[in-house]
Amino acid sequence: MADGNTDRPPARRPGGRNARVRAQILTATAELVARDGIAGFRYEEVAEFAGVHKTSVYRNWPDREELVVEALLRYAEDLASVADTGDIHRDLVDFLEALAGGLETPFGRTLEQALQPARQGPTVQALTRILDQRVAAMRRRVDTAVERGELPPVDSSFLGEMISGPVHLIVNRGMRTFTRADAERIVGVVLAGLRATAAHA
Repeated sequence: MADGNTDRPPARRPGGRNARVRAQILTATAELVARDGIAGFRYEEVAEFAGVHKTSVYRNWPDREELVVEALLRYAEDLASVADTGDIHRDLVDFLEALAGGLETPFGRTLEQALQPARQGPTVQALTRILDQRVAAMRRRVDTAVERGELPPVDSSFLGEMISGPVHLIVNRGMRTFTRADAERIVGVVLAGLRATAAHA
């Protein structure tokens, strides 16, 4: 075969139709859980909401809990990342903007809703893992800033709580949209207070 053709079927492209269907199902699941809560989420509604056949849901996720966990983890990735541009102020502002954006998504609403009453089970464990990842990413970024001299020594968990607390408050209240100007003010005030306190220590 000089032309290099064979009788084998072409290799299936990664991210083909099945990947699209899975993405539609995960998106629909996150939206339904955000709308109805974990307790009110109905497995049967997913196919209709996603615009796919029921068998696609059952074949990919025979277990309802696994479907919920995977949908939530998929939408959590952006919430757990903190960039390192070498400018701690900018990185924290970007983080707060991404956090606010994430909290306004179906996933974010689900996260807030699910963690209100203390529930057990794989779903809540997955949500807790997401929050742990986010805290760990923030700690690493703050610790790096301290090592470089960008910040005075600080308890990175405390700093994370100080800057992220107002975001949750503004977004959950729903009175107005969280803006980049809000993020700039929060980070500016907290870092100024941190530096002033360190200077007088």
